[in-house]
This record gives sequence, structure tokens and C-alpha cells, in this order.
Amino acid sequence: MEGVIDALTRDLLTRHPGFDWTVTEFVRVVDARLPPRVFYKHCPELAQPPVATPSGIPVHLQLLGSDPAALAANARQALRLGAVSVDLNFGCPAKLVNRHDGGASLLRQPDRVYKAVKAVHDALEGEAPVTAKIRLGFSNRRLAVACAQATEAGGAAQLVVHARTRDEGYRPPAHWEWIGKIRRQVSIPVVANGDIWTLEDYWKARTLSGCRDVMLGRSALADPWLAPRIRHWQQTGERLPESSWAMRANVLKEYAALQRQKLPDRVVVSLVKQWLAQMRQGSSEAEQNFQRVKRITELDQLLDSLVVDEQQAAMA
Repeated sequence: MEGVIDALTRDLLTRHPGFDWTVTEFVRVVDARLPPRVFYKHCPELAQPPVATPSGIPVHLQLLGSDPAALAANARQALRLGAVSVDLNFGCPAKLVNRHDGGASLLRQPDRVYKAVKAVHDALEGEAPVTAKIRLGFSNRRLAVACAQATEAGGAAQLVVHARTRDEGYRPPAHWEWIGKIRRQVSIPVVANGDIWTLEDYWKARTLSGCRDVMLGRSALADPWLAPRIRHWQQTGERLPESSWAMRANVLKEYAALQRQKLPDRVVVSLVKQWLAQMRQGSSEAEQNFQRVKRITELDQLLDSLVVDEQQAAMA
């Protein structure tokens, strides 16, 4: 979720009940302790404890790296700045990240996963939990269980599993049944992740994995109302209607209004289009609107176009 989940996005996505906690985009750790400004950039919520969105949903700070000592030093730095939890990213499939020995590249050697988690766990000295996210492996699933067990042995309090290998990227299907195999081999809570786009996907992921909880990534951006619909279904058994284009467009307008308070309009245009591109997944309306506005370069014109569509959608 690098480049698409910032504090404003977290704010908007958590304004309606649905999420129990959120996580930042990763702070990239190489070989040195990073200055506070880097942490505040990725997690401005640190500046106003408790570390949470304006709606009170906790924000967990995520680190990505491979050097245990550097990860430990930065975990301590995060703790000093007020972090309530440190999450370790062993799931990023990006080629650039993997070439630099980060993300899913560590899944080829479970011992390296263990050493990274153990170093951060020891550095936090029980003052904050360390959690982790993995995939089912790098090129295959042969080490999936071993990597999960490595996170637990290192001291992770919770594990999120994306139900694909690094080489599978984001291509369907997600192998939720494999998360179930992992869950049965560890004692820490396991959270299912990957390809949860609808209420049916949510139920199937829970059923096949046996997990109580799921994590939403790209789907939360594609449909900002998915988590609230899941929560409503959990609490009442009632299915709310699918999110309309009017609802999605309104989130984009709110996002633009917040972003333009601190960023140039040309940058906000790019950010709005980036989010709209995410909304194309599974929504023909979003796809049509993306194609219609993708060449607009002026922010007010872009927002006016969304407003027109919103009015039309509301009258339809």
C-alpha cells in the first residue's frame, strides 16, 4: 500500500464503524536509525497521542527492512516517539523492494524472519507489541508454515497472512485454505488477507482460513464502504446495498478537499486519480468515470465532473 495510504486516507476510511485498527505504509529501514521527521511523515498521528485516527482507531507503525540491528534501532526510535505497535512487513512483492533485500525476499529464509522479529521484540522490551505480515512464500509455498512459526518464535503477537506467494503477486485466486494450514501450526492470532472484495469474499476467506479477523488492503480503497458493510453484517446479519458511485465520489471529494489544504492542486489531481484508479476494481461505474476524467488536469474541473456524476447517480 506504499504511496496510497496516508493519514488523510486513514481518517476517511475510519469515519464509519468497520476497522479495529489501521497500519501505516512502510517506513523503509536500511542500515541506520532514521530521524523523527521520517516517522512523523509516515505516521503524523504520533504527534498527537493516542496514536489513532480522528475517529479513535489505533494506527500501527510498519517497518520494512532486513537488518536486525537497524530494525531494532528504528523500533526503539518509534517507541520513543509514541508508537503503540510496530508491524514488520515481510509481504511486499515489489521488485525494487525485493532486490534491496526487503519485504517478501526474506521469506526464502525463515531464520532471517525469526532474527528480524526477535530483534524488534527484544528492542521493544514489552512496552509495545511487535506484529508481522507475510505471504505464503517467495516462489512457492514450501516454507509458508516455517515462516509463520518463525514470526511466533521471534515474539510476534499477531500475524497477518496474504494468501499468495510473492511470485503470484496479486493474481487471483487467493489461497485462503493455506492460511488455515498456517493458523493450525501457530498459537498467535492469524489474520487473513488477500482478495476480500465483497461480503461473500469475506465470509469465504473466514470459512476457509478459520480466522476470526481479516485485513482489507486494496479493497478498502476500491470500496471505502466495504468495512462498514462487513461490520453491519456481523452485528445484524443484514446485507446493506452495494456502494453507489455517489458514495465513492463523495469520498474522493472529501479527500481532495483535505489534501488541497496542504498540497498544490496538480498534486491533488494525481492523488485523486490514483485513488479513483483503485476504485475501478469490481466497479463498472468507477471504470467509466475513470476513463471519462483521467485526462483532466485542473482540480476544480475534476471535482466538478465528480459532482455531476454524483448528482446523476443520485437521481438514477
